[in-house]
Amino acid sequence: MIAIVATIPQRLHRAVRALDDPPCAPGWNHCEIRDLLDTAERRPAAVLVPIIARADGLAVLFTRRTDNLSQHAGQISFPGGGIEAGDRDAMAAALRETQEEVGIAPALVRPFGYLDCFETISGYCVTPVVADIDPAYRALPDPREVAAVFEVPLAFFLDPANLRQRRVVYRDRPREIFEFLYEGNNIWGATAAMLLSLVRRMEAVT
Repeated sequence: MIAIVATIPQRLHRAVRALDDPPCAPGWNHCEIRDLLDTAERRPAAVLVPIIARADGLAVLFTRRTDNLSQHAGQISFPGGGIEAGDRDAMAAALRETQEEVGIAPALVRPFGYLDCFETISGYCVTPVVADIDPAYRALPDPREVAAVFEVPLAFFLDPANLRQRRVVYRDRPREIFEFLYEGNNIWGATAAMLLSLVRRMEAVT
């Protein structure tokens, strides 16, 4: 029997957790960072991993934060934030934050899966929601939070040559972090780690 390798869209949809199988804490990296943080419960948060079908393949949407934010100023990230009391669940929070930050209405977003939760050194446990975005979307970023919105081909992250590692020191302890550099945009930290989680899940799908 000849094995048939799935196309990228098929691999992507098969690689993520199903909508009826949402992840829960702790994050997949809990053991790695548990000694870097106190024992306080992580604040729940959610991000949207937005996928856009373009003529030349799939792309991933990112935001670049403004330089005046108290946290993560100037960094590349997915739309998202803390889960608030009025949010039904992580998906609702991700959709709300995407509309608030980027101006993309929930009607243009079709969630189709999750990645495993990820814990951050800032004290959050993040649920990544993976979704298709209408290619005709028009970004209307909130200038108080988002300096720019841009896309990167998904194929870029699937190429192992584009993944980099570097060592940083946090609370006197060295850590290895991942990063991707694309056209002057340094995608690193939690965003890069969640991307790597997606890549590894896709690599496991044939």
